[in-house]
Amino acid sequence: MTQTHHGSARRLGVLAVDEGTTGTRAGVVLDSGAVDHVRYRPIEVSHPDVASVEQDPWEIWTATLDVCRQALASARDAHVEVTAVALSTQRATAMLWDRRTGRPLAPAVVWQDRRYARELLAYEREWDEVLTARTGRPVGSRAPFYWAARQIAEHPEVAAAAREGRLVFGTVDTWLIWQLTGGAVHATSATNACSTGGYLLERHAWDEEWIAHQGFPLELLPDLLGDDEIDGRTDEALLGISVPVAATMGDQHAALIALGGLAAGRGMCVYGTGAFVDVATGEHPALPRPGISGVLAQPGWRQGGVTQFSLEAYCSTTGSALRWLCDDLGFFASPAEIGELALKAPANGSAWFVPALAGIRTPSWRPNATAALTGLSLATTRADIARAVMEGIAHSVCDLIDGVRDTMRAPFGQLRVGGGVSGSDALMQIQADLVGLPLERVADSATASLRGSAYLAGVRQGLWSGLDEVVEAQPRGRIFEPMISAAQRTEHRAGWQAVLAPHLREPAPEKPADD
Repeated sequence: MTQTHHGSARRLGVLAVDEGTTGTRAGVVLDSGAVDHVRYRPIEVSHPDVASVEQDPWEIWTATLDVCRQALASARDAHVEVTAVALSTQRATAMLWDRRTGRPLAPAVVWQDRRYARELLAYEREWDEVLTARTGRPVGSRAPFYWAARQIAEHPEVAAAAREGRLVFGTVDTWLIWQLTGGAVHATSATNACSTGGYLLERHAWDEEWIAHQGFPLELLPDLLGDDEIDGRTDEALLGISVPVAATMGDQHAALIALGGLAAGRGMCVYGTGAFVDVATGEHPALPRPGISGVLAQPGWRQGGVTQFSLEAYCSTTGSALRWLCDDLGFFASPAEIGELALKAPANGSAWFVPALAGIRTPSWRPNATAALTGLSLATTRADIARAVMEGIAHSVCDLIDGVRDTMRAPFGQLRVGGGVSGSDALMQIQADLVGLPLERVADSATASLRGSAYLAGVRQGLWSGLDEVVEAQPRGRIFEPMISAAQRTEHRAGWQAVLAPHLREPAPEKPADD
């Protein structure tokens, strides 16, 4: 392919899809590295019970198809030639569908789902140490393979499809690739496979022993490829173009690229549905350390057959906590109002918010921990509560940063932030104050995941010579400098740790008795 000349009349671009937990966006990343023609559609998330989180696979696909068609139509009007498709997707959300009809056979089980947390505890003693060394993560509460095995065992329609060779399993990237290529490709990438808990870090292979132990039929595993190795083209009948699906990545891995985490010690935090802290560690994995909960080793990305590794820690409820407070409870009109009110309240007031709406991972693993709003009195105002919400999110992110730093055994050399929730100036200033580091909110931070996968695809397609070229060409963002003293920071963090302590002392659920 002929490389474009920046500024020429003929523009080249990559159609990039960012399929998140609560919505899907698509846009065209131009040869300058900027994104244009972005379209968005929300996606429903259902909670059948306190531990279950589900989505409709068909809604995920139709929403993706809709925003892709809209973005492509705008690109055509602007005389932009789309040469490839790139995907970034929510990770570890799994689904089952019928190979012949393409129809989903069950609701997708979302990465936040904890319905099997109790059963998985029974595996921890035997498997945690083994899996941490092999896959970079313990058993945990994510259970895509266990969930699929249970679906086969408990639902006759799913069992029949498995017996007849019609059953297809995959994560969101697998589902979208299968649909985009008209069923020609059944595959997943390294950065998506790792989040299932069944990926051998240093061998780039499935951990078949662990996956089979969960009762999952190994013949259902998708092909395992690098993030830039998908060998498939889009079905022209769907999008009006037949182009390579040139890259597919987990969303946080894509964001790590876009936010400049290309060398060891360079890190990022993306504030979306949850908050994710990632840092690059180079060509050798930095494995989790005993006593540091919730920090996972994984491929940062796999390009050209070579893996660049990273560390990650996350909390499940950031943007989802704001949405819960606004949409479900009606406490505030919008997340923007929370930020505006927070600036009117004093720091470190008596009110505290612990955003553990889906458990706690770091600093201690407590999957059944619950959220709390405490320290209220008749003097507490809505502004005080808004400030407590923002501080609770920021403290939770500080816990992640501390865990990743201690696992890496080195300070962060750089910390850039992105994601939709990072658009709150109030939250970013509170975050800089509490973490004690300058934070750079990258320009166009809300599209970091979308741009990162497109950069990887563009390098494969010859738009850029390497990731450094396109990432470093992007405009710099706003810097938030810490504005409190080290002593104040220590006091604030100590107050948070005292509030969090009862949640961390909460006993883990009892292990189930052997049947």
